[in-house]
Amino acid sequence: MARSSAHAGTESSPYGDTWVYESIIGALPGIELSDTEAIALQLGLFEVAVIVLSIGYGIESAILPGTVAVFEAAVGSGAMQRLGRGTRELDLPQSYRQFLFGSSIEVVLGVLAFVALVTHLFVFDPRGTGMTIIESFLGENPPILVVYLTLLILWDLCYRIGTSWWAAVVALWRSWRYEFDSETVGKLRRLDALNAGFGLTQVAMVPFVIDRPVLLTAVGGHVIAVIGVSLAALVTLDEIDVSTA
Repeated sequence: MARSSAHAGTESSPYGDTWVYESIIGALPGIELSDTEAIALQLGLFEVAVIVLSIGYGIESAILPGTVAVFEAAVGSGAMQRLGRGTRELDLPQSYRQFLFGSSIEVVLGVLAFVALVTHLFVFDPRGTGMTIIESFLGENPPILVVYLTLLILWDLCYRIGTSWWAAVVALWRSWRYEFDSETVGKLRRLDALNAGFGLTQVAMVPFVIDRPVLLTAVGGHVIAVIGVSLAALVTLDEIDVSTA
């Protein structure tokens, strides 16, 4: 199948040109935050909450995994902002932008990941033998506020993981479907590498699930899949043949 030469469409679209996260940040009433300020605010609020609640309830064992999760979510926010802005700055097909942003599939994938994680933590894991992962980090009777914060952070992380999945899949479709000029190819490859890099940073979660086969498989499989698909999208990008364009 011959690939199409890519040019941005001029047709109107009912879909947005940002991810849900970007829309929320941009819609905060009376507040205008730069990307750096938004990430710093997210990081500061969550990290302070993790430390205060962990020390306040005497469960200091939650500080390290909580901090890693908070930093991973913050890194994901930065990756989303750079991917989003970098994509919008390029002359790309409307169909690609619509799939990437307007479909909101990243939210669906984030919800699926979060529901699967909650089911594992509160249904599957307790049916096994020995201490659950929740008990190992939060104690046998975790405080309600701590559980609430934990789930909020995990959702934040799952949403960014869902975004990374979707960005990788749509990038692979883009590389299969379209050809681009050399400058655009170079910039798209950097964006694909950025997504692969975000996937790689999630290896930081492995030490906390190393003795949990299901979670270890899920995290490891996710990291390998995102990196693999992103790199496949990167290497299969084709430049327009100027002799036939």
